Amino acid sequence: MNLTALSAISPIDGRYRNTTAKLAEYFSEFALIKYRVYVEIEYFIALSQHPLPQLQGLDKNTPEKLRGVYLDFNEADAQSIKDIEKVTNHDVKAVEYFIKQKFDELGLQAHKEFIHFGLTSQDINNTAVPFSFKLALEEVYYPALDELLTILKSYAADWANIPMLAHTHGQPASPTRLGKEIQVFVERLEKQLSLLKQVPHAAKFGGATGNFNAHNVAYPVINWIDFGNNFVNQTLGLSRSQYTTQIEHYDNFAAQLDALKRINNIIMDLDRDMWTYISMNYFKQKIKAGEVGSSAMPHKVNPIDFENSEGNLGIANALFEHLAAKLPVSRLQRDLTDSTVLRNIGVPVAHSLIAIKSTIKGLNKLLLNLDALNNHLEANWAVVAEAIQTILRREAYPNPYEALKELTRTNTQVNAQTIAEFVDTLQVTDEVKAEIKAITPSNYTGV
Repeated sequence: MNLTALSAISPIDGRYRNTTAKLAEYFSEFALIKYRVYVEIEYFIALSQHPLPQLQGLDKNTPEKLRGVYLDFNEADAQSIKDIEKVTNHDVKAVEYFIKQKFDELGLQAHKEFIHFGLTSQDINNTAVPFSFKLALEEVYYPALDELLTILKSYAADWANIPMLAHTHGQPASPTRLGKEIQVFVERLEKQLSLLKQVPHAAKFGGATGNFNAHNVAYPVINWIDFGNNFVNQTLGLSRSQYTTQIEHYDNFAAQLDALKRINNIIMDLDRDMWTYISMNYFKQKIKAGEVGSSAMPHKVNPIDFENSEGNLGIANALFEHLAAKLPVSRLQRDLTDSTVLRNIGVPVAHSLIAIKSTIKGLNKLLLNLDALNNHLEANWAVVAEAIQTILRREAYPNPYEALKELTRTNTQVNAQTIAEFVDTLQVTDEVKAEIKAITPSNYTGV
């Protein structure tokens, strides 16, 4: 059976392909091969710009011609590398041999032994992967999160003055404003996004055990640390780790994954709140012609987008947690466990993207039901007890908390009349009584 959206094992490449297709440019096997070619080519160009006698006299157009190898890279090229790998049984060596073939075509045979010069495969993998990961965040993930934040900010502004009964421990609590509750998620997401962006995209580049051994023995007069820093930091736009084994230690990468997990947790919290508000009838949902909510119950309009998001966030976070815990741990100067694990980084990013898009879809369906919000406030006059007892404390009234507790902590209905009658019994001035009677569940919403 050929691989299609119907035959794919993972829903990332099947059911949700339309949502995740863009990520293939960064996390597919094709993408990994392409970015390896990119690093190898740029490395050779960087070498050619140093006083290596063997690379002197290259035509000034050589860098442009070489960059064409990765700029024009296509599936046929990737397949050619996979065919070479069947013989070498080594993926990075196959890339090196492919580029050597390109050097032959470009008349650069005399220089092709400087492809992958002094490097180990992890110098390529531990630059290609963080480079592609950085691009995926910048070009796909951040825009999706910005779209979510834009909607939330719009709702926060539109609903800034909508009073709403708060719930703590699932019970009626001091009223709040709907817009403020949305703004809580805006602030949380923005702060964690800022922290994520502050973590450098670390990369390893330093030869077989991180010491530039081969480079230094061949050209001891060159400062290879400066060369490596310049290549990784300036050319690739990453941050070279100064002391490594054969592989990147992945500490920064783990921090990025943990940050992504925290962002997902915030979105999950939002999903559950929106789901609950819908169940409380604070929101209705836009109805799309032809859709059904249940195969048995015709009336159902389910909050499926928030549920879909929550499920995908759970899968994403399980993988982020494993990656963040596993990748920084490697035996001695290296073992191979990071290699197969690292190939899966696109999976939790994809599930996170599916979740974000689902949350956005759910938010765009919301219809504010003011009647439900107002009725719920009106049915819970007991929540103004906090306001009354606080004013009484100000007035040095004896035992105000206990007086309000006796009034409100009962199984009988507390309403506007109950409160007014209680206020009339208080031994305070008429001005204070008027002040208290002006308080309602709808206007006791703080600042």
